Amino acid sequence: MESFSKSKLTKPRRGVFAKHDLAPLKTLREFRCVPDGEGEEIKIGDKVLVDLFSQSRFVDVVGVSKGKGFAGVIKRHHFRGGAATHGAMFHRAPGSIGASAYPSRVLKGMRMAGHMGSDRVTVKNLEVVRVDLEHNLLLVRGAVPGARGTLILIRKARAAKTK
Repeated sequence: MESFSKSKLTKPRRGVFAKHDLAPLKTLREFRCVPDGEGEEIKIGDKVLVDLFSQSRFVDVVGVSKGKGFAGVIKRHHFRGGAATHGAMFHRAPGSIGASAYPSRVLKGMRMAGHMGSDRVTVKNLEVVRVDLEHNLLLVRGAVPGARGTLILIRKARAAKTK
């Protein structure tokens, strides 16, 4: 992480960094750390580098998916849509959303048009292609959620595939 301007931080946040004698950072995140008995203990302010993943073959990547705004049912839920010919006036509409007599309401969970994207997404079991210690890069094979430049969380795969 790169250093961040002190003037953009609130006073309590500045106090957190001052208490631990650290340069202010844009993002502050806590992680549960379980000591494995082999390595040394991690202290506040230690840098976490990609060498943690040198032994892992698979990782899970957690991020926030790209926001698509308000989307209709065809884009959001992959509905087929109606006929485009023979005078049909039902092209991109959702169709029936429930009975009118009983239960006389729309049931919860009915797939409809609405906000799409901007959800927390976990992509599991991405293969680690290479770990570049010199540039602190982790190369994985597969899709990583989110737009370019957004923060993601990478962890060792919990349910790793065996090949």
